Amino acid sequence: MNPGQLAFDLAHRPALGREAFYEAASNAAALAAVEGWRGWPGGRMLLVGPAGAGKTHLAHVFAAACNGAVVVQAASLVDVPGLAALPGVAVEDAEAIAGDVAAETALFHLHNLMLAEGGRLLVTAATPPRDWGLCLPDLQSRMQGAPLVRVEAPCDALLAALLVKLFADRQIEVTPALIRWLVPRIERSFAGAGDAVALLDAAALAGGQPVTRRLAAQVMGGVLDSSDAASDDTRDALKDVP
Repeated sequence: MNPGQLAFDLAHRPALGREAFYEAASNAAALAAVEGWRGWPGGRMLLVGPAGAGKTHLAHVFAAACNGAVVVQAASLVDVPGLAALPGVAVEDAEAIAGDVAAETALFHLHNLMLAEGGRLLVTAATPPRDWGLCLPDLQSRMQGAPLVRVEAPCDALLAALLVKLFADRQIEVTPALIRWLVPRIERSFAGAGDAVALLDAAALAGGQPVTRRLAAQVMGGVLDSSDAASDDTRDALKDVP
């Protein structure tokens, strides 16, 4: 770290509106299912996919479309009757409550009350209900009986769009060339993209420098060719020019 240079790990707020959601082949079915919330069979839908796949983003897309709906964590369900009176509820990370009888019971009652009231219930999880390890047979049967849509592994186009969004969420301006350099070099997962952005953000803060391909190569390992170096040198040389 340069003398006097302090790195602040400031909280960043991700953009969770529909306009910020990038549609690709890997998530098109999930997006269509969420946007079709009015026609969900039985008024419920399970959204399954790996960490960082965009489930939270889709939950917020649903909540905005179903005016008055809210997004809550499965492990923090309280005031179930109050939630059931809303037009919609998105319950996130349902697999996290497996074995917690109180939390499982809360989700069971929320499911039944919302459907009785004609509301819409979206439940997100990393895996299908059969893999959660639920201890309440009634909740297990209801979750396994709900329609399910998956968010699949990302394609290159989606990874690129995700990287751009994650940098933008942190108010970091990057070039298309950096995104093209990163896509084949990061772990091919949503979580991998998030880890790469967090790593580069921390390195840039610590070094008091912008996020460039040169920095990415230093931090993540890689070889820059002459055009890479030249482009970064040019950017550095022109950054203070009006």
